[in-house]
Amino acid sequence: MSSADHSSPESNQGAGKEILEEFNAKVGQKVEVETIDGFVTTGLLIPRYEHADSEYIVLKLKSGYNMGLKAGNIKRIRVVEAQASVPKVESHPIAKNSGKKNLLLFSTGGTIASRVDYRTGAVYPALSAQDLYAAIPELDDIASIDPEVVFSVFSENMGPKQWQLLSEKIVQRSNEKTPHGIVVMIGTDTLAYVSAALSFSMIGLGIPVVLVGAQRSTDRPSSDGALNLKAAATFAVESHMPGVFVAMHENENDDYIAVHSGVRVRKNHTSRRDAFESIDIPLVARIRENQITKNSAEEVKTRKISDSVKFKTKFEEKVSLVKFHPGFDLSILDYLKSDRKVKGIIIEGSGLGHVSSAAVARISELTKNGVFVGITSQCIWGHVDLNVYETGRDMINAGATPLENMIAETAFAKLSWALGNFDNIREIMLTNVVGEFTPRIPLSQD
Repeated sequence: MSSADHSSPESNQGAGKEILEEFNAKVGQKVEVETIDGFVTTGLLIPRYEHADSEYIVLKLKSGYNMGLKAGNIKRIRVVEAQASVPKVESHPIAKNSGKKNLLLFSTGGTIASRVDYRTGAVYPALSAQDLYAAIPELDDIASIDPEVVFSVFSENMGPKQWQLLSEKIVQRSNEKTPHGIVVMIGTDTLAYVSAALSFSMIGLGIPVVLVGAQRSTDRPSSDGALNLKAAATFAVESHMPGVFVAMHENENDDYIAVHSGVRVRKNHTSRRDAFESIDIPLVARIRENQITKNSAEEVKTRKISDSVKFKTKFEEKVSLVKFHPGFDLSILDYLKSDRKVKGIIIEGSGLGHVSSAAVARISELTKNGVFVGITSQCIWGHVDLNVYETGRDMINAGATPLENMIAETAFAKLSWALGNFDNIREIMLTNVVGEFTPRIPLSQD
């Protein structure tokens, strides 16, 4: 080990790689670093991400956070452990507990499906069913688990094409395995889009499908993945509520996991563990220590669903979601119509759902050319109403379709589904198929 002094800032202006070589430190080692101003910290040396400044070294701290230190400010590096200790991950065959209910566990990627390489500090996705199972063996206590990795992508890379593949996989495996419930592990950034998409494509499945994610990775003490996952599994096999749901922390504490309707949920915070909220509707249920408390007002109501909408798993990619704003560039709508040749557009209007008077003429051109234009609101809570003001009435005359209080993410996914499977698009979009519309006065959360 080297503990040579490097106190002269002038002599330490090389890249991060050079200073690591000078002190004989390597990625994967636990090191103590002292800066020229006396700051001392300890952590794992990990690789810089691909676009990082080469003048820095990166440490993964005990807290799970990463810290970048500029080479020019480093006085000394001392290797504490030549190779960081690696927690043992038990490797055991996937259990088949005949006495327990059957759960299909699908992974699509995201923070919740990641594991930590403790030699480098890097977080990487579980790429096989065995990896996935090894990461969550405690689920054996809840159900007989049948895990499968469908794909491993960041959720922001999931679109209509991936929604269709996932839908088809769920239908196929459900027919083969006849499970009591299904859990889908997914990234949180576009979770609300995916839960809405599956809510429509899984009509007729007859069992719970629960989407679950994590806001904090497994290398952080505040990781929420394990609790969310266990709660999702419990709800999937014990609730007997058909439909698509989302299970995430209800608050920043580890007491309750909230279960949301798949078409009435939205991510409202970038990083908090309780980022997801039900909009204009109470929670479906709460879970604490594997005990489910259902909200009786949100018991799944028997809907007369036509066979014509069951297991429709196609999604149209030629759809767009546009946010109106002051000074909105009308050429965006021209591009969508002429260049991208979209078949449908969801516009997030201001307030009650308005756009500028100048945009109304473009909406008229779109609808006359067979493009469906649906209107939602940028406001998180409340209903669209285009009958109150003159501009709204002009929008209706132009062919725009107000979509009640449908959440924009849900409207986008529903339009993609409707265009992929039906001809009577406006009728489908205005039909409350799986609870995507709610009453004007929301029910109490109590």
